[in-house]
Amino acid sequence: MKTLFIGGIKSGKSRLAEQYMLQASSQLPVYLATSEAVDEAMSERIERHQLQRSERFLTIEEPLNLLEVIKPIPTPILLECVSMWINNMLHYGFGAEDIYEQIEKILLLDKEILFVQNDVSGGIIPQNKLAREFVDISGIVSQTIASHSDKVFHCIAGIATQIK
Repeated sequence: MKTLFIGGIKSGKSRLAEQYMLQASSQLPVYLATSEAVDEAMSERIERHQLQRSERFLTIEEPLNLLEVIKPIPTPILLECVSMWINNMLHYGFGAEDIYEQIEKILLLDKEILFVQNDVSGGIIPQNKLAREFVDISGIVSQTIASHSDKVFHCIAGIATQIK
């Protein structure tokens, strides 16, 4: 089963996804964290998220190679966050096709995966080439994940609304 929680930054999607996963899973789920501590603010954000989920998840940190990490995991997986993973892939020189290929392979796995992703579709087209590439890739990836998901939740103001 695949599930997508999508919403804007600070929409509550991470907290809501964690609650959903814990209620739906009878096993200790894996929290696959993609963020890297690139500065003090990100370090603090990561630390807050770690405290928030405490002992309720087994945390694995992986910024790039999600497919190889996911393959052997037998328990449900909360992948947080697809947007940071896309950012990391672009930062380390991977292109759109690398991103699409890896996400397609992940979606074909017979695994219970809950994806968390930022919705970047509500803004304007950025002037910056890299920002445009990020927005375009993110939009295509969110559409791909949603089309393969059994359930999709849109999050806003700390409320999740099931849209699929």
